[in-house]
Amino acid sequence: MSEYQVAADALKGKTILVTGAGDGIGKAAAMAYAAHGATVILLGRTVKKLEAVYDAIVEAGYPQPAIVPLDMKGATEQNYKDMAETIAEQFGHLDGLLHNASLLGVLGPFEHTDFGSFNDVMQVNVTAQAMMTKALLPVLRQAPKASIVFTSSGVGRKGRAYWNAYAISKFATEGMMQVLAHECEGSQVRVNSINPGATRTGMRANAYPAENPMDLKTPEEILPVYLYLMSDDSGDENGGQFSAQ
Repeated sequence: MSEYQVAADALKGKTILVTGAGDGIGKAAAMAYAAHGATVILLGRTVKKLEAVYDAIVEAGYPQPAIVPLDMKGATEQNYKDMAETIAEQFGHLDGLLHNASLLGVLGPFEHTDFGSFNDVMQVNVTAQAMMTKALLPVLRQAPKASIVFTSSGVGRKGRAYWNAYAISKFATEGMMQVLAHECEGSQVRVNSINPGATRTGMRANAYPAENPMDLKTPEEILPVYLYLMSDDSGDENGGQFSAQ
């Protein structure tokens, strides 16, 4: 999959929502989607970061994106319903949804779990993504072919000591993907997950402070699978667990 070559106009005419689009993998994916012709909806909690990505997309001459400032930790189901209605009114349908935003939380022994942090991680990584997906499904079904991509982790496929709420949330993410993919079988909506692997991001630096980030791939280097799953080339993929590295 790392050798996948996407056509320059593979996403032309598509509208794709990316969460956590202000930096890291979300920013790189949003830029790549726009570069291949998509109108990207940039969702995140820090307006300044979203505006910087917006400006970079416009300056590059790609389709004009949209910005949705939203803190997934505090957003309600009504917020997502309102967002879905706005997307339906402005774009008619949604071709892609990349669930990229995640919280790392506090790493440490299970018996030392801080449930304030635990609940925040579950809210952003699981509950908010479920509410958002539920609200957006009708808009996704209006597209000829629609793709939902959840972001998993190596610790969401095999549990590891001290990863606590983050690992648990990613197991839940994989479960949500599988349930939804099974429900969407035979429809125009497909659902898959991506494990980005060790990537040069702020979250990775927080999890592995002693690691040399220069030894890791950049977000831009792991994008082939992100492009594949949003393009019509992946039209038959459903319920798959993909790895970017």
